[in-house]
Amino acid sequence: MKTSFIVVLVLATTHLVTAQEIQTLFGRGSSTGGYAAISNKFTTINGDYANLNEVYGGVFINRRWMVGMGFAASTNDIRVPQQHSVSPMQRMTYQYGQGGLMLERVIHSNRSIHLVVNLFSGVGFTAQYNRPEWNDWDDWHDFRDYDSHDENWFYVVEPGAQLEMNLFRWLRFSPGISYRNTYGSNGLGLSDSDLSNWSYNLTLKIGGFGKRHRVKHSSEVISN
Repeated sequence: MKTSFIVVLVLATTHLVTAQEIQTLFGRGSSTGGYAAISNKFTTINGDYANLNEVYGGVFINRRWMVGMGFAASTNDIRVPQQHSVSPMQRMTYQYGQGGLMLERVIHSNRSIHLVVNLFSGVGFTAQYNRPEWNDWDDWHDFRDYDSHDENWFYVVEPGAQLEMNLFRWLRFSPGISYRNTYGSNGLGLSDSDLSNWSYNLTLKIGGFGKRHRVKHSSEVISN
């Protein structure tokens, strides 16, 4: 039920079309092709705060659909509870990651502010590894030699929505929300319910977002 509204929103927007010149907040223009996105996600894993860095991108078709790939991974220290640790005497941390297909449906892409709905579908993984404090590192050999444990693989589907702003013809800012669903996780202390949760994200998109339609001027005068 938590994801039903977002999934319905993704499906319900497939009939919408656009056919106007790209509008931006800081000028006018257009390009072609596709785009890449960098995103920071704020979420929780096993009840603890998790910061996820994400990159994705692909081909932008008819100023409506982006079809591509996406990858994300946790960057902060998500402490493993002692009762679930593979090495209770060490400071063990959960590592989370995911990668797979990324789809976006952009609604009225040429408008300066518009809606985007998206869907990630792919594989996810978790692992435990020893993450000492910075002052505990003897040298960089410690970093290269660390080993991961309790590797756990599962399926991830993550629908979401963004409110997108065209800053320039090549740059867009897209704050949004999504819900991460996992299926088949059996890591120590990490069931599907521990991994599934809301994410709040801030995203920058860089690239080409569609050709401009040139308007042919007519001598006919249209009165208001």
